[in-house]
Amino acid sequence: MKKEIMQNQVQISIDHVNLEGILGLPEATNTIIVFAHGSGSSRLSERNQFVAHELYKAGFGYLLFDLLTTSEDLDYENRFNIPLLANRLQLVTEWVKSSYKNIKNIGYFGASTGAAAAIVASSELEKEIVAVVSRGGRPDLAKDSLKSIKSPILLIVGGNDFDVYELNKHAYELVHSEKKLTIVKGATHLFEEPGTLEEVAKLAVDWFKKHSNVPQIIS
Repeated sequence: MKKEIMQNQVQISIDHVNLEGILGLPEATNTIIVFAHGSGSSRLSERNQFVAHELYKAGFGYLLFDLLTTSEDLDYENRFNIPLLANRLQLVTEWVKSSYKNIKNIGYFGASTGAAAAIVASSELEKEIVAVVSRGGRPDLAKDSLKSIKSPILLIVGGNDFDVYELNKHAYELVHSEKKLTIVKGATHLFEEPGTLEEVAKLAVDWFKKHSNVPQIIS
């Protein structure tokens, strides 16, 4: 039986702004994966929504939210302001913890520049983030935080995304926590090739399952 996705629109009031979000919470879950999208993207990203729904089917909650307001996003420099994006991610993490008392585990899924924000935020929150997954990420933009990150991190890169692969390979060498670098063969930066995004979702599900105690879904 196909698992129906139950999700709600949420508004997150933090840092003197209101951020729009989409929250999916399976019944009895104790884990939420917070998504940090890349520059120029939003909570409506079809790629991140696909991964979020696969996580939901595996028993994880998810939160897709806009790191910037509409007006903030008009300033191109904000999209690459990693300290600002990481701070927003941290504040949203606190919002999740205070709003949903049954949530015991929080993980991060970051794409492109969002992955850099996830690395910075998790390094400052230390062991509060159970695991991090980066899809086509820019960990080089979080270089100062790579050595201090405590969370287990999975770096996923497309096999044909040559420049980003090199950036991730160098970043991987700087990480001291549990880590893994996985190449998705035939994929370019956006994982638009058939089957590649499905592989990303499976890798993410397996990584978060390994590092959290999410209740198992019995079909």
